[in-house]
Amino acid sequence: MVVAQKTYICYFWKTYNMKELIVRTLSGVLYISIVIFTLFASHEWFIGLFFILALITLNEFLRIVKVKSLIPYLLLAGTLFFFSYKEIDMVAIYILLIATIFVDLFLFKEVLVLYKFSLFEKRRYLYIFFYIINGFVFLTLIPPKFIIGVFILIWSNDTFAYLIGKRFGKRKLIERISPKKTLEGFFGGIIGTIIAGFFIFIYTSLLSLVIWLLLALIISIIGTIGDLIQSKFKRQVGLKDSGRLMPGHGGLYDRLDSIIYASPFVYGFLELINYVS
Repeated sequence: MVVAQKTYICYFWKTYNMKELIVRTLSGVLYISIVIFTLFASHEWFIGLFFILALITLNEFLRIVKVKSLIPYLLLAGTLFFFSYKEIDMVAIYILLIATIFVDLFLFKEVLVLYKFSLFEKRRYLYIFFYIINGFVFLTLIPPKFIIGVFILIWSNDTFAYLIGKRFGKRKLIERISPKKTLEGFFGGIIGTIIAGFFIFIYTSLLSLVIWLLLALIISIIGTIGDLIQSKFKRQVGLKDSGRLMPGHGGLYDRLDSIIYASPFVYGFLELINYVS
């Protein structure tokens, strides 16, 4: 009887893991497919897609930080319009980039130091604008020829970290924030992302191998930080998932947390190597 129960539990666990992996794979393929479609359609379609994704993600984040206002939606629409759709002066973009990276690094510091994020009114709008809204702004500012590669690297990090963490994970990364994340999964994600970067280099001629590998390293490390930040926000308010877009697997914010946080750093890195070259 005991053996039968253990067998059933093992079967259920493996089945659950397989379903989780399938959802992660399908969501990654879906994002990349939609992005490819909009890239071939037009710039308007591309901006329109990310505006819809940003609206859904922003709505989920506002529920977490308990903000009921139209102001964040107006900020999103206005910032995307002037910085992503219109050709605004590069000086303004660089100022916004520096401010956004500063706030993102401040968020990371709070993950390491504080037990809870400070969510009083002014601080909440700081997070909403610089962390969420500008995360999408700089995602749309990444040159279209690189955006597919960026999504593949993010998806590779997420998938390999999950697979290695589930199979070999023993030592916790930051248990008080995300009990399921392990050091083994973290390094597995880095290795998987570097492998993906190598294959992107093989099949494209956009950047050198060194640049793709550095980009893979940046995305893997900073994307993981973004995941931890989102986990801390949810844990602080007692939420398991940010939304119900994928029943049993969370919302859009759950799926895009890494790339939202990483996008300003990726954009800054690409601008830096372009300037240096």
